[in-house]
Amino acid sequence: MNDLSLRTVTVMRYILPLREGGSLPALAEADDDFKYVLKFRGAGHGVKMLISEILGGKIAEILGLKIPELVFANLDVDFGRTEADEEIQDLLKFSEGLNLGLHYLSGAIAYDPSMKIDALLASKIVWLDAFITNIDRTFKNTNLLWWHKELWVIDNGASFYFHHSWQNFDAAAKTPFKYIKDHVLLPQATKLDEADAFAKSVLNEDIFRKIVNLIPEDWLQWNDADETPEEIREIYFNFLKNRLEYSEIFLNEAKNARG
Repeated sequence: MNDLSLRTVTVMRYILPLREGGSLPALAEADDDFKYVLKFRGAGHGVKMLISEILGGKIAEILGLKIPELVFANLDVDFGRTEADEEIQDLLKFSEGLNLGLHYLSGAIAYDPSMKIDALLASKIVWLDAFITNIDRTFKNTNLLWWHKELWVIDNGASFYFHHSWQNFDAAAKTPFKYIKDHVLLPQATKLDEADAFAKSVLNEDIFRKIVNLIPEDWLQWNDADETPEEIREIYFNFLKNRLEYSEIFLNEAKNARG
């Protein structure tokens, strides 16, 4: 069984912003001497994007996909005071406390959609994104990296978009997810049934419970929701459990989109 826990590091040095994302991620160095791509709680979608990254990243890990190590990244209160850029200084100020880091894959290159990959691997990634309702692994923005001759999955922050409207949770779990038609790997995903069978053999309620329990308490203190942190956690758990149970809904959508 995978160890699902996340290490906690302290951010020591802000290196540079990575402006290709709307959430202003950054490259930074931590106290373990490793570099990380930092996702900030003070960015546009706030903690909900970080929650998507943790849930999506850990599910990808259980599916055996390559994903950079996720860590909790602590930002001290004084961090960023010397930053000259006011926008970045504000972002750092509003991100005090726990943020999320992804291990930086130095020298990785963006996946080229013309590159042929294993059909089952393509199918597992398509299945993952349909499962977590990730709108963002498209030809325009593949969010896939080629590193050490392997395909790595990055950026799951645009997933679980039901949590932005925060209603109709049960219906959200059973949506066919029409955006799967735009997935960069859909043309190569010829083994969707096998991917579904595999996912159902490794994902279960126990794993979903462990994954939602990873979400830090203070990421669940929402101003736009009446629920307590524990109730919010339970909604995520039920979404995952029901989505797996009704996977044929989004599986059929993906197969039809391929056709």
